[in-house]
Parts: sequence; structure tokens; C-alpha cells
Amino acid sequence: MPHPASLRRAPVQRRSAERLTRILDACADLLDEVGYDDLSTRAVAQRAGVPIGSVYRFFGNKRQMADALAARNLERYSARVTERLKGAGGGGGWQGALDALLDEYVAMKRTAPGFSLVDFGNQIPVGTRGEPNRRVADRLTDLLAGHLGQEPDDDLRRTFLVAVETADTLVHLAFRMAPEGDERILEEARELLGAYLGRVLD
Repeated sequence: MPHPASLRRAPVQRRSAERLTRILDACADLLDEVGYDDLSTRAVAQRAGVPIGSVYRFFGNKRQMADALAARNLERYSARVTERLKGAGGGGGWQGALDALLDEYVAMKRTAPGFSLVDFGNQIPVGTRGEPNRRVADRLTDLLAGHLGQEPDDDLRRTFLVAVETADTLVHLAFRMAPEGDERILEEARELLGAYLGRVLD
């Protein structure tokens, strides 16, 4: 697992990396149970079964923990999209990529602990971190440029930023309307993004 900038200290030993994983897993579970406002480093330490000092070794506060969870979510999302595109044999062009991006995002919204509150960092109260959607768009540009036969230039990065901002807004709307995501709004999002990407990428 890559180590986000929000970590005070990156784990060097396997045991330390496993402890960090337990801490982030506990953070994700508690976010679903109590929400961000009532999340505490002490509760995370208890749930993870580690001393409170272990949490502070990695994180100065719950905000840094949530940022690290958002970074882990982006890594896991990228891996899921990559795996999905490999499974498609590299075919499908931008339409296949759009399906993979939306399907995996919605699947994580439905199943990944803590994701509905943190996702890639957009839901965390505003702080000094970089803009999450730009980070996501840059990752997707680097991930998909070759798949789409495009150069990862400023134009493609802007295209993905517009698509990510649009998807973020509409998927969150779908999940505000229904706990599992309103299927009609998700379908509208797919059509809207398809029309936009078709105009820009075809």
C-alpha cells in the first residue's frame, strides 16, 4: 500500500504496515457507525486493538487518518479499474473505460467501509489538502491515457477533471436520493458523461 503524505511516519516493517492497515480499517468501520464528527483517535485505537500511541505514531489527528483512508481508497479504486480493464482485454475504448470507472465507483460507494463519508477526500471537512477531484482526475489520466490511445496532456487532464467533477456531483445526488443509489440518476449520469466523452474523445 502506498503511503500518503498525511502519514507522520511511513511503516518500514511488515508488522508496522499491518498495524497501519488495522488502524485504517477501524477508522473506516467507525466512520460508518458514528460519522466523522464523533470519530476519535481513541475509539479507532480500541477498535483496531492497538495502543493509542500507535495511532499517534502515524497520525496527528483524525483528519490525517481520514486523509490517509481517502488515499487508500484511491489506490484501491485505481486497482479495481485496472483489473476491470484487463479483464476486458483492453477493448471497449472510452465507453468500456467509462463503464469501468462508474461501475467500480458505485460498487465502492455501496460496499467499501467508510467510503460513503470519505470517498477520495471530497467529503472530509475542508482543510489544507490538495483538491481531491484533481488528484482523482490526474490518476485516471495517467491510468487510462494509453488504454485510450491518447497523450496524457493538459487537454486530456481537463477532460477527465470535468468528467470526475460531473460524476462526483451526480453519484452523490443518486446516493442522497436512495441508500443504494437511485438507478435512474446513475443512468442519467452515464448518459451525460457518455455524451461529453464521446464529443471530446471520438
